[in-house]
Amino acid sequence: MNSWREYDISLRRQMVEEQIIRRGIRDEKVIDAFLTVPRPLFIPPEYRRWAYQDSPVSIGEGQTISQPYIVALMTILLDLRETDRVLEIGTGSGYQTAICAKCAEEIFTIERIQTLSDRAQDVFQKMGLPNVYCFVGDGSKGLPAYAPYDRIIVTACSDTIYQAWIDDLKEGGVIVLPLGREMMQSLIRGVKKRGRIVTENHGGCVFVPLIPDRFSP
Repeated sequence: MNSWREYDISLRRQMVEEQIIRRGIRDEKVIDAFLTVPRPLFIPPEYRRWAYQDSPVSIGEGQTISQPYIVALMTILLDLRETDRVLEIGTGSGYQTAICAKCAEEIFTIERIQTLSDRAQDVFQKMGLPNVYCFVGDGSKGLPAYAPYDRIIVTACSDTIYQAWIDDLKEGGVIVLPLGREMMQSLIRGVKKRGRIVTENHGGCVFVPLIPDRFSP
């Protein structure tokens, strides 16, 4: 057991050095989060052999865990502070959630697929992350019951920045999301100013689509 743990830590360090630090991400808080969060825990056993590869990995249900560098980049763009309350749209594997939980005060995460939410909650409990709160539902509607949030991160591609997200975000708050459709997506960082989102583009990306419930009230 100890030898496996040491092997995993070695792979984790290699991932951080080669995939994250060498690409210019050197924020100590973010690096520490990646070094302390075991990525294989968030991947089903049949796919864990690819846990540390430089690409997304399937987690079932037609979803993926994002490439390590993209998780790091989105975390950097959020510019998390220890006092921040964060809303995450799309729990997915829970890996991005756990990284953010190491850098902020509270994470409220919503996932539309019950099985993924349940699986992620099990991992959060095993890791001892008391500052993560999980919900199941339509992420396009935000989570107004616990708003406002200092930061919002969307981990599925959306073709719009929904008004619910803008309403949930504090003035001066930051939202990070993949914006676009199919293969035409851009990683966007937005800041709420006078009730509107002012955006900047941080390059192309590819995420699974956000699927809102178009027929719910």
